[in-house]
Parts: sequence; C-alpha cells; structure tokens
Amino acid sequence: MRAPAVVLAGAFLFSACAGPSQASKKALNAQLAAGDFDGAASSLQKAKLTQYGPKNAVLWHLDMGTVLHHAGKYKDSDQHFDQAELRMQELFTKSVTKHAAMVVLNDNTVPYAGEPFERALLHVFRALNWTFMGKPEEALVEARKVEQYLEELHDLRGKKSVYKDDAFARYLDHLLYEDLGHEDDARISLQAALKAYEWYARDYKVPAPKFDLKRPAEDGEVVFIHYNGPAPRKVSKTLQVAWGRGLAALNAETGEDEELARARNAIRAGFTGSQITISYPDYVQDPFSIQGSVVKAGGAEAGSLLMEDIAAIAMKDLRDRVALTQSRAIARAAVKYVLAKAAGDKVREKYGKGWGDVAQALASGAAAALEVADTRAWNAAPAQIRMARLRLPPGKHDVTVDFTDAAGRVLSSRVFKDVVVQKGRRTYLNHRTAI
Repeated sequence: MRAPAVVLAGAFLFSACAGPSQASKKALNAQLAAGDFDGAASSLQKAKLTQYGPKNAVLWHLDMGTVLHHAGKYKDSDQHFDQAELRMQELFTKSVTKHAAMVVLNDNTVPYAGEPFERALLHVFRALNWTFMGKPEEALVEARKVEQYLEELHDLRGKKSVYKDDAFARYLDHLLYEDLGHEDDARISLQAALKAYEWYARDYKVPAPKFDLKRPAEDGEVVFIHYNGPAPRKVSKTLQVAWGRGLAALNAETGEDEELARARNAIRAGFTGSQITISYPDYVQDPFSIQGSVVKAGGAEAGSLLMEDIAAIAMKDLRDRVALTQSRAIARAAVKYVLAKAAGDKVREKYGKGWGDVAQALASGAAAALEVADTRAWNAAPAQIRMARLRLPPGKHDVTVDFTDAAGRVLSSRVFKDVVVQKGRRTYLNHRTAI
C-alpha cells in the first residue's frame, strides 16, 4: 500500500519544480503592461525560491534580466543574463542524459536549460544592454557570440528544425559592425540577415525590413527598439484515455488552471484505475492592443517594422517538436500504468480483490496528479521586437513615440527629452509595451 503514497508524495514534490504558476505569469505580465518594472523585479525576488527554485535558475535569471533591462538597469541586467548563459551552457549536454532517465516522473524534474531561440535572444539582450550603455565594443562581443551560437545551431539542426537561425540577431550584428566601422563584417551580417528573412517571411510572416533612409550623410540616426506584447504562456494540455478500451479519449483539458486540471485528472483516473493521463505543452497568447509605433522628431517621422515575432517562433518551434514530446508523454503514461497495475496486483494477492482495486485506483490517481507537461518558458520576454530608424540633423531633439493599434489609432505616447544626435552616428532608444 506504500507505493501509491510514494507516488502521491512525489506529485507534490515535483509540482514545486514546475516553475512559475499561470497566476504568477499573468501577474508578471500585468506589471510589465503597467510599466512597473521595479515592482516586477521585487516580485521576482520574492518568487525566486517559492515559484522558481534551483531547477529553474535559468528562467529566473532570464526573467530578472529582462525586467531590469526594461528598467534601464543595464549593468545589473547583464549580470543576470551572464548567469543564465553560464547555466545554459552547463546544462546543455547534461539535460539530454537526464531527460532519458526521467520518463517515470515528468519533464519538470529536469533543470530548465532554455530553448534554442531563447539562447539567441539572450545574446541579443546582452548586446543591447551594452549598446544602451554606450559601449559598442562590448556589444560587438555579444554580437559575435550570437553568430557563433547560430552557426553551431545550424550545424546541429540543419534543415530538421523550424528555428535554425535568427534574422533579427543577424540584422543587429549588421548595425553594430557598421557602428564600429567594420564594413566587411557588416555586409556579411546583412546578407545573412536577408537570407534568414526569406524563410522568416514564409514561416513567420515577417519580411525583410525596408527602411527609407535616403538622407544626407551629414545627419545622424535614431534607432528605436520597441519591445511589444506579453510573451505567449506555455500551458499543459491533458488527454485521458481508457487503457484496454480501445484507448478512447475521455477528456482534453485546456491547461489554464494546471493545479485544478491535475486534481480532476487524479479523481477521474482514480475511479477506475484503468485510465492513463498524457500531458503535453502548448502556447496561449494573451491579447495585446498595441500593434505598432511611430517615431517623430524634427518634423520627420518613421514607423516601426516588425523585426522578430518571438511568439510565432516559440509556437512553431514547439509544434516542430510535438511528436517527440507526445511520444515521451505516452512512454511515461505506459510506465505509470504498469506500476499502478503492479501495485494493485500485489495488494490483491495479499488482501483480496477489493483492496487491490483500491490500491490500483490510488496509484492511478497519484500518477495522473503527477503528470503535467513542462510549461516553463521565458515569461518576461516580449511577443515582438519592432524597430524604427529615423535620420535627424545633429543636435538635441525631443523624440516622441506614438504607440498605435491595428487601425493606426494612438493608444499611448512617450517623449524622450533632449536626445543627443551626432553626425554620422546612431543613438539607440527603447521602450516596452505589453497592453
């Protein structure tokens, strides 16, 4: 009779490894939408042990680094991204071996090592941190790390994966190389960016950017980075089937309230002891109204262009791996069913059929409660990265940015006062919206 109790205890133990809850993710998105970055950082600090824990250190550093970046605390932000990068590198090879050994429990028992696009985006944020601190040489170091990682990723994944290069990272490299006068490297990066945007246009509906910059060479330039929208949230979808009854589907949960879903699954599985529970991750995109931005200064204006649809990349990358994810979930479910039946058979031999059925039902219910998909993801990341480029004469300018909905109506604005524009140089600005 101890086997079901052990499994049930494991369900509570490993639920603590699953990362931030859906309620916690929504609360963080609300703080980002309100521009309360200090409050978001405080909430993340409090949640470090209770919501994240040691197995999700990568996630915590990614979220904290992003929040501090938006708060303009670029040095502190970079320190968190550095810690995330070091942990990602450490876990990259270990995670493959551990995943193979964790079939009985769930994917959340493995320390989170990050998705490939999250690793590339981390380097992008680090490059931008140094750019906004006015240190182009350090930014270029991160730009080169992006290139190196993407080359390794391309060699590893080739044509087998949706995400094998990052067009925006390549385009940012192009700008940074130009800023330091490395014209050949800038040209090569631009060519790589345009090549990546060819399949971005096909897979993510993000065409290559075409900026109208036909201005005299004596001007300077304002480059505005617009981080837009909340990141899509990973949720756990559940399918319960009746083992031995043709595997007929009994229910499919949306995963919005994962704790409630696990409880329902446990109750349903416990009634008969013959049901298995299969969980797999999916994304839910919370709606956001702001769809664009327009930069205005000195009588000139420029609309932002979509450079990176992070939400689309995340969703397609997950779908690209859905067969592997589901097959692993089925293997887990089969093992748990066998263990539950073995527990029931053992009790039947000693105490009779009635107690054996109870034991199997308890074990099946505990296994269902334990089954939940890995819903960990970089929650503080934006859904999109947009960019506007505006040539201006040298001097100080008040730069106004209007944030617009799909119809072009202005929903909010921000004014950057006394922005210094230098001849032949770029000045970088940024803002985050999530409403």
